[in-house]
Amino acid sequence: MDWSNFWNVLWYTIIIFAFIAYLIVLFMILTDLFRDHKLNAGWKVVWIIFLIIFPYLTAFVYLLARGAGMAERQQKANAAADQATREYIRSAAGTGSPADQIATAKSLLDAGTITPEEFESLKARALAG
Repeated sequence: MDWSNFWNVLWYTIIIFAFIAYLIVLFMILTDLFRDHKLNAGWKVVWIIFLIIFPYLTAFVYLLARGAGMAERQQKANAAADQATREYIRSAAGTGSPADQIATAKSLLDAGTITPEEFESLKARALAG
């Protein structure tokens, strides 16, 4: 590679960009293929073989043929991940009802872990929110 010529450097940069862009698209397509439970295994193998033999052409055809479904599957996966995150946060945060929060604060007060002022603050926060 001749680094002394600007056009050679520019051409090399374009080639590297195209390769990285293809890898990103390839991983998106492979993720979508394995995420799609309606497509049988035989067609998945055919898509993968064509991705290996005719990489750019197959990627463009896949995006044109299955792009809309790809977006829907991505949205469903994002929604499932968001729901799982919300459920985890709820379970990690504990109970959400004010009565349970006050009962927990009362047990901490009875155990001597918190002061009466802190109990009143927790009780006010539980009743406000």
